[in-house]
Amino acid sequence: MARQQRKLLRDNYHQARWDEPIIFEMSVPGERGVLVPMASEEIASQVGDGASAIPASLRRKKAPALPEVNQMRVNRHYYHLSQETLGTDVTLGISEGTCTMKYSPKVQEHMASRHPGIVEVHPHQDPETMQGLLEIYYKVEQFLKEVSGMDAFSLQPGGGAHAVYTNASIIRAYHRARGDHKRTEIITTMFSHPCDAATPNTAGFKVITLMPDESGYPDLEAMKAALSERTAGIMITNPEDTGIYNPRIEEYVRAAHAVGALCSYDQANANGMLGIHRAKEANFDLVHFNLHKTFSAPHGSMGQATGAVGVKEFLKPYLPVPRVEFDGQKYTLNYNYPESIGKVRTFFGNANVVLKTYMWIMQHGADGLKEAAICSVLNNQYFMKKISQIPGVVIPYAKGKRRLEQVRYSWEKLMQDTGVGTDDVNRRLVDFGIEHYWTSHHPWVVPEPFTLEPCESYNKEDMDEYIEVLQQISKEAYEDPDFVKKAPYKAASHRPTHSAIDDPELIAVTWRQYQKKKGLRK
Repeated sequence: MARQQRKLLRDNYHQARWDEPIIFEMSVPGERGVLVPMASEEIASQVGDGASAIPASLRRKKAPALPEVNQMRVNRHYYHLSQETLGTDVTLGISEGTCTMKYSPKVQEHMASRHPGIVEVHPHQDPETMQGLLEIYYKVEQFLKEVSGMDAFSLQPGGGAHAVYTNASIIRAYHRARGDHKRTEIITTMFSHPCDAATPNTAGFKVITLMPDESGYPDLEAMKAALSERTAGIMITNPEDTGIYNPRIEEYVRAAHAVGALCSYDQANANGMLGIHRAKEANFDLVHFNLHKTFSAPHGSMGQATGAVGVKEFLKPYLPVPRVEFDGQKYTLNYNYPESIGKVRTFFGNANVVLKTYMWIMQHGADGLKEAAICSVLNNQYFMKKISQIPGVVIPYAKGKRRLEQVRYSWEKLMQDTGVGTDDVNRRLVDFGIEHYWTSHHPWVVPEPFTLEPCESYNKEDMDEYIEVLQQISKEAYEDPDFVKKAPYKAASHRPTHSAIDDPELIAVTWRQYQKKKGLRK
């Protein structure tokens, strides 16, 4: 039986607004929640009190200036903050294009946050005591080898940009090992993720960025003109942020290989390609996936993430150490790779993200991964068709051409017609209970951009609700643009301004910093 059709536009929505103080402002001297107990005399007599083992030079002269708040108020405070937050569990994550805000099954979240084999493991443990966890790492690497066609993987990087930096480091190590020190340049593209330019630069390379032509991706001849004996590698995304797939990607790779360069594939978001397109068949040498995007987790944002780095056999010696290996009997951590770039983080990686990836892949199987990709692309085609019909919306580049799992849209016409731009629409969006959308990386190549990605998690009703909200805001902009410009009206926060975010004189990310800028402490 079909679900009864409901009203989709939540025009009576109002977010909770608590005008909540900072936790430090709630502090009352002497107020307590739960105190950490002192070590018992029995334990102290056997192992010491702990504090006495700390060198005098490192000991605090006074207690840390932590807020003193009773437990009930602390609990209430954070409940209030949670009610003022819009996220994937509360609203539609379609807003976060390029980030694949798919649904992460709660069984995964529960296992990753509660299972003692994850939360009670210490990175300095003997590998023989965490065979189950190492088995998961090993098997996820095997899965990713199959998905990509690469010969070896590392799950050590702590995110996508970290993975790209790792790939840049591997490219550098490979050329240095061959005595080829003249290769100092990396080529990337404007609509690849900015880290494809930033991280090689950090790794010591000069970066050449290619702009898109009318097709939405860089001209092949422009790529060939930029290639030389100085080119260490190309770092390219496909599809790029526009959602447009580059059908000539093999030709780009072939041209780079012709001058002795390596080719790194940024597949942080491969949600529209699983089981359909592999880095191997495109002849790439390196690839990376964001496990916290394509393979559920969910998106790391400012939290935990994992960038999975894959390479062909000839680059395997350069992968970070340690490597998880299996001899048929037990799993080990192998550090014996003398050509390795070394560790790229202190410990081995974010095990809870790897566990969620393992569960998500096992739940789907090979056929399920391909189905997820097909559904993601299908959802996006429906979404794009409907949004393209909204007054004020423009879809730049490759007119009439389909996109994969996301689209970079533009409100340029809306701005020209009404003076209402993408930031105005974004602020009005939250009045309908929908999380602000992702505009674009800076600088904005597409004017007044917004980037949406329905992925496979959302059904037609979800998408229709989102479309109705955009239609309503467009209607309001053409009828009363000042009304849209003064939004939000029903959100937890006041109208944010970029100046406050971008001004270093106003930014305070710690209580100590806030007090200093307010003249409350030296």
